Amino acid sequence: MFSRAFCVLPVCAALLVAQPAADPAATARKATDLLISGKYADLVHLFNPDLQKVFPEATLAKLGEQIKTFGSLRNIGDPQTRRSGANTVVVIPVKFEHQNINYQWAVTPAGLISAMVPLPGPMEWQHPEYSKPDSFKEREVTVGEGEWKLPGTLTVPNGAGPFPAVVLVHGSGPNDRDETVSAVKVFKDLAEGLASRGIVVLRYEKRTRQYAAKTGANSKLTIQDETVDDAVAAAALLRKQPEVDPKRVYLVGHDLGGYIAPRIAEEDGKFAGMVILAGNARPLEDVTVEQAEYMGARDKQLEDFKLWQAKIKKIDVGDEDAPPIMSKPASYWIDLRTYNPVEKAKTLALPILILQGERDFQVNMKDFELWKSGMAGSKGVVLKSYPALNHLFVSGTGRSTTAEYSKPGHVDAAVINDIAGFVGK
Repeated sequence: MFSRAFCVLPVCAALLVAQPAADPAATARKATDLLISGKYADLVHLFNPDLQKVFPEATLAKLGEQIKTFGSLRNIGDPQTRRSGANTVVVIPVKFEHQNINYQWAVTPAGLISAMVPLPGPMEWQHPEYSKPDSFKEREVTVGEGEWKLPGTLTVPNGAGPFPAVVLVHGSGPNDRDETVSAVKVFKDLAEGLASRGIVVLRYEKRTRQYAAKTGANSKLTIQDETVDDAVAAAALLRKQPEVDPKRVYLVGHDLGGYIAPRIAEEDGKFAGMVILAGNARPLEDVTVEQAEYMGARDKQLEDFKLWQAKIKKIDVGDEDAPPIMSKPASYWIDLRTYNPVEKAKTLALPILILQGERDFQVNMKDFELWKSGMAGSKGVVLKSYPALNHLFVSGTGRSTTAEYSKPGHVDAAVINDIAGFVGK
């Protein structure tokens, strides 16, 4: 090998040209190792100038604090590469004790990193203790028909039945049938827990997940399209199952599903009762601003949320062509303009169980108190809160944050018991 002293400039230039750029997979693996080990100064040197501005050492250190919450490192998997224009995108799967992360790196032809995106990876879900897999079976079903038909899973207790049944309605966002939130599968827990207690459970892919592009392009989207129609179709499907008692079908809604549950129940007209899990009693825009404040949104971000909140308050029939707000078309907000879930619930002659985690920061105790005061005196309404539970009804301690969702956990057994007791009546 030439030493610097014996290297004539033209020869050195020729050698530099002849040397191939570093292997993108090796560069990405090195970057992953440096990030996990906390060697941020060395990591920054692998970034191109633009990425150095986005992720200076101080910002990487904050990312490192989040990584510490994932628990001990278990395994770093083989890189997966693909081309994106001139760059190579490399995904490095990493397993921690409490979370799986896919670190996605974009490597330039010069061997520098131009982008870094950590994405939650799939977790190996374990059956909760209250699940008795030998006591039930599952089969695939289709909810609805035509252009919006949705794949679903029916969890059925062993035996001839007929059993009571519940349909699970998702929270905000393009959720899967398990309502997977990072390391927690809220609906899979509910399905197995309730089926172990003699209750049929139907869960299905949310329309905005199954048909993401199509619904995203719908400039007239409403919550009717997003949630209500499919929940009513799911209930109709449940009543046709041979193991189900059609007179004992219940609605269970979480988050947005709980908020809109009274409207679903009104439209269906046949539910035996409904369960509201962390359903907001206030308008969505108000809850969203409060969430941003709780999570420490920066001044500019918080100003944006409050501006959107004000715009939503003013929007009315006739404004359907107004620009989208909070990623939803104007039609979505117009549809909800006069909707009050508590007032709607009071008009229903149904037994209602309203459950709330006291550590929930997304739909907090203010909403629970509004349900409590609003439903006071209503026959067949039961409300219960749990001091240790968060928005996903998983037990924890201290101040709840989204980082808590990255730790594997299950819906608390007390929630399963309370729902099973309510439906079992």
